[in-house]
Amino acid sequence: MNGSMGHIPVLLQETLEFLDIRPDGVYIDATVGGGGHAEAILRKLEGGRLLGIDRDPEALARASARLQAFGEKVVLQRGNFAEIDALHAASGLPPAHGMLADLGMSSWQLEDASRGFSFERSGPLDMRMDPDSSLTAADLVNRSRERDLADLIFRLGEERHSRRIARAIVKARPIQTTTSLALVVMRAIPSRTGLHQLHPATRTFMALRMAVNQELENLEKFLSRALSVLAPSGRLVILSFHSLEDRIVKQTFYGWRREGRTELLTRKVVRPTEAEVRSNPRSRSARLRAVEKLAA
Repeated sequence: MNGSMGHIPVLLQETLEFLDIRPDGVYIDATVGGGGHAEAILRKLEGGRLLGIDRDPEALARASARLQAFGEKVVLQRGNFAEIDALHAASGLPPAHGMLADLGMSSWQLEDASRGFSFERSGPLDMRMDPDSSLTAADLVNRSRERDLADLIFRLGEERHSRRIARAIVKARPIQTTTSLALVVMRAIPSRTGLHQLHPATRTFMALRMAVNQELENLEKFLSRALSVLAPSGRLVILSFHSLEDRIVKQTFYGWRREGRTELLTRKVVRPTEAEVRSNPRSRSARLRAVEKLAA
């Protein structure tokens, strides 16, 4: 959920409190984005180090520019956080005292029409976080069977009009741009009276983005490996922005507690304050959960 160099990291103070930064510690920002959370962590480090990871090369370029003043304190690596164990091993750093994964979109990704994430700007139907991956949103929109498309939009977008939308998409194919797709979706959904917060295409675009980037699958892989890179008493903080993501995190964290692997630091999910939502409306759907790894 990051903007340009001056972006506002979501739930920043809460994240820092749960990470409980020690000046000589090793920390990982597994989805470094524009580097907002990473910068705040680095400001608290003296002899410590930070590993920042992202699969989007543009994100790494932005983070590198933002964090260059910290010199050798920071190591940046391109990679998918699903491979956190291999990325950590390649960094040569010791087990981490804390790790953050912010699962949100960055503002600059949404605002760049060429990335195809937003229905508000006309661009190609791309939506890839990693430009080297092969599957695009255009592939899903133009090649999927109607039933598969409807299931995808229903499951990942939690869109109750998924069948009508899929039918309209198939009828309108080929669809090449974000605004063309948004128009097809708008026409497929019954008009609503009164105020409603969500643009009619919001859920469909979210579903396509999550499918293109395998976001839930990668989150599950990350969680299956996350504890292996943490030192005893190391802390893991996850910021999610989607109910399906939060459900996976919650169930995993409670499972770890039952197995005696971690202690829950957040009995209830932490949400942004009203003041934060006013100053940064994109933070409104953020949910923070945190655990501490127990000694074996």
